[in-house]
Amino acid sequence: MFYYLLKYVVLGPLLRLLFRPRIEGLEHVPETGAAIVAGNHLSFSDHFLMPAVLKRRITFLAKAEYFTGPGIKGRLTAAFFRSAGQIPVDRSGKEAGQAAIREGLGVLGKGELLGIYPEGTRSHDGRLYKGKVGVAVMALRAGVPVVPCAMIGTFEAQPPGTVVPRLRPVAIRFGEPLDFSRYTGMENEKAVLRAVTDEIMYAILSLSGQEYVDRYAADAKAQAAAAEAARERRFRRLPLS
Repeated sequence: MFYYLLKYVVLGPLLRLLFRPRIEGLEHVPETGAAIVAGNHLSFSDHFLMPAVLKRRITFLAKAEYFTGPGIKGRLTAAFFRSAGQIPVDRSGKEAGQAAIREGLGVLGKGELLGIYPEGTRSHDGRLYKGKVGVAVMALRAGVPVVPCAMIGTFEAQPPGTVVPRLRPVAIRFGEPLDFSRYTGMENEKAVLRAVTDEIMYAILSLSGQEYVDRYAADAKAQAAAAEAARERRFRRLPLS
């Protein structure tokens, strides 16, 4: 109930007013039955913009940190994310990937829409990064289509570290569903999982027009953070005159 209150009364109208999203290809999202919507991830706002424009309810796998904040603020944030259709997933440790897959398959098993960002984290520079194979595992095990989705302009509207979004229009593009039934029974073959994931990422790339980087986003983020820390250390050691 609260999900639809947010979508149609509170958050949805506000997001449409702020971002004035141009929506393309919405007819590609199945009206009934289980399916995965796989998109690029450029902004914190992506979590809410896509659900706001879809006709059906969609459930996302979200990082557990959104649900574990301390104090009243943390509890309110957790309650908000749950009400908005987010499922917490612990992304640390060896079992993190399997836990996400179990949660995702549970959503699909109920005939619902599952939203996932194959990159695994937000892009820190607006480029599209290599997809993780969990999306392929879920698509093959559940036997469901994958609808590629591209968020366009949300990086510029709310770059990393920006709390209040900038008022500017964005676009949300949905592509034709990808059918991977030809790989039925091959969900344990690494080469197949990589091929399926790369096909999904190529479809997203074709919709978004981003520059593609054949590296995982988390690794690129860590390298960029390390380089920035090294620059700061060098700057502090520079003489004042």
